[in-house]
Amino acid sequence: QVQLVESGGGLVQAGGSLRLSCVVSGSIFSMNAMGWYRQAPGKERELVAIIISGTRTNYADSVKGRFTISRDNAKNGVHLQMNSLRLEDTAVYYCAASRFGSGPPYDLWGQGTQVTVSS
Repeated sequence: QVQLVESGGGLVQAGGSLRLSCVVSGSIFSMNAMGWYRQAPGKERELVAIIISGTRTNYADSVKGRFTISRDNAKNGVHLQMNSLRLEDTAVYYCAASRFGSGPPYDLWGQGTQVTVSS
């Protein structure tokens, strides 16, 4: 069974850093697009960052300059380096992947990992 496995969430103080990771389990095929979304309580799920064909990236305005998305080809996965975290970055973060496409609809979604930023 092909699935996305996320790791790296947790509790961090404002201004701190976290690194999220997501790997494709159960498949040797590389994904053309991999991205991170987040959903805060009472809010819609939103795009955080996406990387397409290993090079093209797109970020939400709210995270530009603070977050960096990168592919891990050796592990068939993606990382999200989050620096200068703010209270408003608190959310459940989801990894998404598309085998051939450049974005939604995605073929796979992860189970989500909680990121909590405290003051």
